[in-house]
Amino acid sequence: MASAYLIAARRTSVEPRGGVHAGRGVHELWAPVATAALADAGLGSDDVDEVVLGNALYGGGNPARVAALHSGLPASVPASTIDSQCCSGLDSVVLAASSVVSGQADVVLCGGLESYSKRPLRAHHGQDGCPEFYLRPPFTPWTDRDPDMIEAAVHLAEAFLISDTRQNDWAVESHQKALHSCERELVLLGEQAELKDGFTRNLSVQLAARAKVLAGTSEYVQTSATTAVEADAAAALLVVSAAVLERLKPDYALEIMGSSRSGADPVLPGLAPIASTKRVLSKTNVKAQDFAVVEIMEAFASQAIACADAFDFDRLAVNRGGGALARGHPIGASGAILAVRLFHELKTEPEGALGLAMIAAAGGLGTSIVLQRKAQCTSA
Repeated sequence: MASAYLIAARRTSVEPRGGVHAGRGVHELWAPVATAALADAGLGSDDVDEVVLGNALYGGGNPARVAALHSGLPASVPASTIDSQCCSGLDSVVLAASSVVSGQADVVLCGGLESYSKRPLRAHHGQDGCPEFYLRPPFTPWTDRDPDMIEAAVHLAEAFLISDTRQNDWAVESHQKALHSCERELVLLGEQAELKDGFTRNLSVQLAARAKVLAGTSEYVQTSATTAVEADAAAALLVVSAAVLERLKPDYALEIMGSSRSGADPVLPGLAPIASTKRVLSKTNVKAQDFAVVEIMEAFASQAIACADAFDFDRLAVNRGGGALARGHPIGASGAILAVRLFHELKTEPEGALGLAMIAAAGGLGTSIVLQRKAQCTSA
């Protein structure tokens, strides 16, 4: 069976809404990271067969096409935007791999791009002809089973008895790990001078305990410390065929061993990655404790904890450089950022090392992917 490989992965810093990326459109965020990924791989724009990008907030159209043209890719290169909410960015990697494995493409640029700062206003036509503004679309057809994500995170904490103390501890650890992480994957934009994410800070247990309550009224609440901030960012990854891998002979590459997408109860969407991870572990014949690196999306501390608790992961392998609680959540780019993080974290591991990324999305969706470090491809 044919295989697909990751050979380059870059991202912008993740910046809070209204931060240093606020003045840039999503196409302006993505173009520099796409250019950097191509340069890292030793490929040119004419080598790209297809672009697939995740986005959730653009408001229609095809931002992947706009970004591809803005980055200087030939007009002949097709581009598609996918919206599976938070799963979008990781789903783009899954779809890129499928395109390569099926023989439809040899080089696919995938990833995600999102700007909370520039998201359009949303409105329906009211019966009186006046616009009725809303913040989010429905994620299910049932009004009684379509919770806001933060309310769903509270329900999840209650269902699994994940205390505020445990959530605060997870958030503090996320920030501490991110502070000490070497962000090798970042591309500086414009006036940026430091290779760092803008929101990461020295969060203490005391500060976390005093954080503003955003949802919940019992001991199971979501606060500003245990909820990822709305953010702007973009990520680009290169997925290639075995033929391209053999031609380029890169020093470092990851094989995409398998992936899975699953649905779950939309009332508790944070549990969906558990199902997708179980499926991909079965497909790849890998055990949870086999992973050297695990990237779990941290939209909410309760969701990340529930996903981690479901498996026998090496605790030290999980979110080694911190997670979205310490960086932010650029919806359509977040899954791609997990894959970028995985790509660079596995560089410190020996050949054959395994990595896993898993993410949940509104509506009860989950995506998981397994990557493995390849033997060195360069010729003697």
